[in-house]
Amino acid sequence: MKHTKHIHIKEYNYSLPEERIAKYPLSQRDQSKLLVYNNGEVSEDIFTSLPSFLPSGSLMVFNNTKVIQARMHFRKETGALIEVFCLEPYSPNDYAQNFQQTECCSWLCLIGNLKKWKEGTLSQEIEFKGQTLTLSATRGACIGTSHQVTFEWRYKNDAEDSMNQKESKPTFAEILEAVGELPIPPYLNRETEEQDKKTYQTVYSKIKGSVAAPTAGLHFTPQVLETLDAHGIEREELTLHVGAGTFKPVKSEEIGEHEMHTEYISVKKQTIERLIAHQGKATAVGTTSVRTLESLYCIGVTLNKNPFATEKELHVKQWQPYEYADTVQSGDTIELSTIQALNEILEYMNRNNMDILHTSTQIIIAPGYKYHIVSRMITNFHQPQSTLLLLVSAFVDGDWKTIYDYALQHDFRFLSYGDSSLLIRN
Repeated sequence: MKHTKHIHIKEYNYSLPEERIAKYPLSQRDQSKLLVYNNGEVSEDIFTSLPSFLPSGSLMVFNNTKVIQARMHFRKETGALIEVFCLEPYSPNDYAQNFQQTECCSWLCLIGNLKKWKEGTLSQEIEFKGQTLTLSATRGACIGTSHQVTFEWRYKNDAEDSMNQKESKPTFAEILEAVGELPIPPYLNRETEEQDKKTYQTVYSKIKGSVAAPTAGLHFTPQVLETLDAHGIEREELTLHVGAGTFKPVKSEEIGEHEMHTEYISVKKQTIERLIAHQGKATAVGTTSVRTLESLYCIGVTLNKNPFATEKELHVKQWQPYEYADTVQSGDTIELSTIQALNEILEYMNRNNMDILHTSTQIIIAPGYKYHIVSRMITNFHQPQSTLLLLVSAFVDGDWKTIYDYALQHDFRFLSYGDSSLLIRN
């Protein structure tokens, strides 16, 4: 861990010209270019050819999170425009429960133009099914870099609501759909457009909660998924809700001083069973799937030490994998195999009659990390000096420059709406 913490982020820099950043997706998403890195060898193809590079009978894991229209704008009586960017639910703190609220809820939010909103309640009128509602936002405590914001919504004539009208109040999910804006990445340097509502979602997105898309999945079409099935490649889904922290730059000289953001994950028991059936190996679609799958190993290690751990105690801390590796290296701990770790989770879920494991992860994957579950990775091309580039470097044993030099020299498009790569290791 000592070596990993002392990595200088400047060693993971490269020149990314503005014109190489894809501002818009291709009209046909599966026609993007595909770079294939296979144990040091680089080639290229089209994304529709992806199934031909994967062994029949292998397991592919997708992140089925759905991007929410998390950005709202309120205008004060003075004319000042305030942006409220919903990051994660606060009360109720469960995503599904929060989205189903019909009167009020609280979120942790980033606030734009904060100095203009020192106190008071912001409000705006919205139309829902032919009726006018008033949506209000009240600022609460500052928590880290975020603020707790309570949202309330009621019909204008709420005091005279009929019972039917009360029953038809919109959920908070519907409120966001009505007034929210899809938050596309800041490095696109453009406003969100109507087409982004479709193109910035994967075709298999299901579970609302992300403020950024798991962009490696944007290349998949129903046709590609059908071809995967025809090739005998099994598919599983998990959920990691992508937070705004995914865009957080590494500002410290050494990565040991960088604090990773926390993201919430959900994994079905069926997925654990399928992983065990595949000897604990999988092809991960995107870095979010990578972070979730690799966090499972850490969770298994925790349960091996504490079989009765609470959901909170299962949270994967930033440096946890490296601390465990250090104890193994020193001889203080016997290394758990991947299958043992997954079986610990399965037994825990069976003991507690759980169909879905809910917890969170803060894992940082950087050179020095040992991969346990992910044997192949589908991912886009990431920003210079980012934690995602560190993750890729760890996967290819430091050979990331070979991949990025090739991509830059062969007209690959970069970042969220850019082209993709398939990385394969023994």
